[in-house]
Amino acid sequence: MFYVGLDLGEKHDPSAIAVAERIERGRPYGAPEFEEMRVRLLARVPLGTPYPDLVDGVRELVLHDELRGQVTLVVDATGVGAPVVEMLRGARLGCEVVAVTITGGDKASHQGQNWSVPKADLLAGVQVLLEERRLRIAGEMPEARWLIKELVDMRARRRTSGRVRMGADGFGEHDDLVIAVALAVWRGRTRTPPVFGGGRLPGI
Repeated sequence: MFYVGLDLGEKHDPSAIAVAERIERGRPYGAPEFEEMRVRLLARVPLGTPYPDLVDGVRELVLHDELRGQVTLVVDATGVGAPVVEMLRGARLGCEVVAVTITGGDKASHQGQNWSVPKADLLAGVQVLLEERRLRIAGEMPEARWLIKELVDMRARRRTSGRVRMGADGFGEHDDLVIAVALAVWRGRTRTPPVFGGGRLPGI
């Protein structure tokens, strides 16, 4: 399975897209076991790109021969994201579209395919896989070095109010690529496999 994370930017922040593949290890009995996530594509969308053009680009991506029929789209629905999510759901993408509102809270919740997820949880999922060496990033991608820089710049800073701010430190820094990857990784790690497994039934 492939998971496409889409971080929606606004006027001064670019949107970013990440495609991560979930790699599983087969077992003699029961569902396959999660092994690792592989980031196969990273892209920043040029500033000023109209959202309808972005939707068209996402549609072309999820209908690519390698992804078609085995992809989930995970979209940042925070801020301007909600109407874009509706545009994506109406675009006949042929895949599951999960909307994630990123919060500063402590617990994830959802209604159907609409989720509220703490930013700390999203980033922690990436950090855990990195520490376990179960997140692989294709180094030949042009944006890979920027993703690595964003990962290095990530900091957890406690504000005077006691709340923790998770994001890229420094002036003019972005965390769009990290968030796109985090969305894909979050869904890829937490997806629920079929109760009775999948694939074709054996012949009799």
